[in-house]
Amino acid sequence: MLWLKAFHIIAVICWMAALFYLPRLFVYHAMSQDKISRERFVIMERKLYRGIATPSMIATIILGFWTASYNWAYYQSSLWFWGKLSLVALLVIYHFVCRHFMRSLAQDEDQHNHVFFRWFNEAPVLLLIPIVLLVILKPHW
Repeated sequence: MLWLKAFHIIAVICWMAALFYLPRLFVYHAMSQDKISRERFVIMERKLYRGIATPSMIATIILGFWTASYNWAYYQSSLWFWGKLSLVALLVIYHFVCRHFMRSLAQDEDQHNHVFFRWFNEAPVLLLIPIVLLVILKPHW
């Protein structure tokens, strides 16, 4: 069980690192002026999304449910757990919105500027904070 929790936490850290860095690449991509730079960002974004972000997201979800399965009766009746899952679902949506932006930037179709992506980059932090607080504090509502 402790090994499972450890690998779940590792997967979460990898996923969050990718979700923090990918939108930062969008900032630089939106600021780039030349074709070579834009092509470089397309490759970097694709490798980060496919090679780290998506596998880490999948591992996070599988390992999280696997961990919860050891004491499902407790988790099923805990409101903090359902709140956490709701926030994780928003992170999954954010993950797929990143894929949308990645594809539109790759095709030079995205009209958002670097300022938009700077703000967009803050969303995972705003979700991570309450997720961690719910997991650690386990409030009894």
